[in-house]
Amino acid sequence: MAGHSIPHFQNDLGLKVIRVGSKEFMCQGASVPFDHPHIFIDLGSDDEAVCSYCSTLYKYDPKLPEGMSEPAACTVNAQAA
Repeated sequence: MAGHSIPHFQNDLGLKVIRVGSKEFMCQGASVPFDHPHIFIDLGSDDEAVCSYCSTLYKYDPKLPEGMSEPAACTVNAQAA
């Protein structure tokens, strides 16, 4: 089992941009039943990427803690998944 988990983010609010504190994460679209296949996004040396399913623009913000988003409602609680 891996020593860390990949943060998951969702866009129930229908935002165009979500700021995240992680360079590697999963986008799941919105909450079930409105989710899409959970896709892995690796920003690498970039600071932003667009989800190919839901077109949400994710922007890396180094001021945010790892695994968190702004707005916080877009962070999926891994314990609840």
